[in-house]
Amino acid sequence: MDHKLSPELEDLRRTVEQFAHDVVAPKIGDFYERHEFPYEIVREMGRMGLFGLPFPEEYGGMGGDYLALGIALEELARVDSSVAITLEAGVSLGAMPIHLFGTEEQKRTWLPRLCAGEMLGAFGLTEPDGGSDAGATRTTARLDETTGEWVINGTKCFITNSGTDITGLVTVTAVTGRKPDGGPRISAIIVPSGTPGFTVAAPYSKVGWNASDTRELSFSDVRVPAANLLGEEGRGYAQFLRILDEGRIAIAALATGLAQGCVDESVAYAKERHAFGRPIGANQAVQFKIADMEMKAHTARLAWRDAASRLVAGEPFKKEAALAKLYSSTVAVDNARDATQIHGGYGFMNEYPVARMWRDSKILEIGEGTSEVQRMLIARELGLVS
Repeated sequence: MDHKLSPELEDLRRTVEQFAHDVVAPKIGDFYERHEFPYEIVREMGRMGLFGLPFPEEYGGMGGDYLALGIALEELARVDSSVAITLEAGVSLGAMPIHLFGTEEQKRTWLPRLCAGEMLGAFGLTEPDGGSDAGATRTTARLDETTGEWVINGTKCFITNSGTDITGLVTVTAVTGRKPDGGPRISAIIVPSGTPGFTVAAPYSKVGWNASDTRELSFSDVRVPAANLLGEEGRGYAQFLRILDEGRIAIAALATGLAQGCVDESVAYAKERHAFGRPIGANQAVQFKIADMEMKAHTARLAWRDAASRLVAGEPFKKEAALAKLYSSTVAVDNARDATQIHGGYGFMNEYPVARMWRDSKILEIGEGTSEVQRMLIARELGLVS
């Protein structure tokens, strides 16, 4: 594998790096402290084409792939994870299901605005009683033969991008029947924002990702046309497993960016902070800690790019995606803790980016498959689990 980026991908990396430092970095701290969604930053990301990176040009996309998306996510997360997760969820969870499983009409209806960043989509999988056990879905949808509509009832929780002013749809998993063995037939259904009976709760009070949008959703006799079924009836669970496999690569890239951002901030601080008459970076204890942080971030980058390259090449990638997600999220937490330690008391102050990175890191070991689930997947791919 050639680990050097193509000229086009390197141009993308530099463009997003400059945007993150020039546009995101000066403003995001205030949004974060106010728990406010950064609409203007998101609009600018849309104008740059970031929300359309892995989608075909015929639907308004940029004609790129998951490697391009991962590069953009890593560079954004080096500065801020709220902005990065807004992009990740909007692409991997909001638009990608429609691209992979939608009808031609669904694609032409939704993808152009999603690719332009004018609209955000959300992914309604997790429920109060079903996180890692997504097969325990309790939300139901029955087809009213008289009206030709799905009638949806249930609750979803921890749903990113679900309540912004530009959220246009949520794709919801729901039980639509029973298999011969009695197990649930889970399907995916597109629910447009504003549909009667579809209620979006107030934003959660979160530990981190405070400038991103996360909410609980409820559905009370929500009616949508039968044509809003996404993919085959009864195949929704399998479809979303594929979405999660791909999304883990994106989360791994985001986690790598956070880990690298901790290195960036620690190097800068270690050069400017003086103690006992010299920069703290002159102390071997600090040097070694930062060197270890760089080693971890570098290795995480190799892991997610390897998984992405396999996906792009059409090769099996499930194990590599789980490895990348598990390792990079662990590294993000480790580096955030060490960066905070290097900053000392200032690392506990919200005016310093490492405080934000510390708060944002932990969710990376939980969202889109916990670390425990990743270990289960890896063990299964090694043939240790039937």
